[in-house]
Amino acid sequence: MLNAMKSRRILTSDPVPEHRSNHSITDLRDKLNANTRDLRVLLNRSTSTDLHRQLERPKMHNSSSVPKKKGRLVGLGRRTRSVPPSSAPPPFVDPEVLTAQLKDKDDRISLLETQMAAQQAGYEAQRRLNQQMMEMMQRMYPNEVFPNMPDP
Repeated sequence: MLNAMKSRRILTSDPVPEHRSNHSITDLRDKLNANTRDLRVLLNRSTSTDLHRQLERPKMHNSSSVPKKKGRLVGLGRRTRSVPPSSAPPPFVDPEVLTAQLKDKDDRISLLETQMAAQQAGYEAQRRLNQQMMEMMQRMYPNEVFPNMPDP
């Protein structure tokens, strides 16, 4: 790139009379400097900045409706294969496969319910045992004050 420090002025060495040479040399210098300024402007404008400006224009319009995250517009990227577009119909799945999956989930739910019921029964038994022990300790040591034990 050309800048003002690197650009040089071209001097003419034509033998011209002194009264005409000053005026014509300054005119020639002005024309050449104007041309180099125009060239400098053209050289400084690269295609990447033009492309950048063209890309910035749509962002200005979309940025009001689309939130920004980490400097990128959200929602403009490619979709993954696991998430089909909303306009596409869902892939066909055999109803027998779906009923088998549903039965498997029902079995797991019933197993978890029985496990939770067994846990609750265990908690109730432990609570009754703790209560009996507290009553027995109060009978053995009637003058003592025992703290209330929190239920598990």
